[in-house]
Amino acid sequence: MPPSGAGCAECDAAGGWWFHLRRCAQCGHVGCCDSSPGQHATAHFQATGHPVVSSYEPGEDWFWNYATNELYESGPSLAPPVSHPAGQPAPGPADRVPADWARALHR
Repeated sequence: MPPSGAGCAECDAAGGWWFHLRRCAQCGHVGCCDSSPGQHATAHFQATGHPVVSSYEPGEDWFWNYATNELYESGPSLAPPVSHPAGQPAPGPADRVPADWARALHR
């Protein structure tokens, strides 16, 4: 399945922002990482049971399995695009990231 968009679906709908993005390998849902305020990629796994995500960051091709807490250096080929646009900043989107964004990160 192609990705759901260039950014976190839930953050975009709510006018929020994210640190890094993850893409569901099963359905293409794009959600924000666990460091992001919304943690929507994990929420997607919890709601759907879709355990495997890939990084949706340019130049990264790793996968993570939420069910087993395993990292994979590579995985199946996914429908393009394989990352958000290279010009899209992290955190992003630029117009919604607060000046003190680092204070809002989950560690």
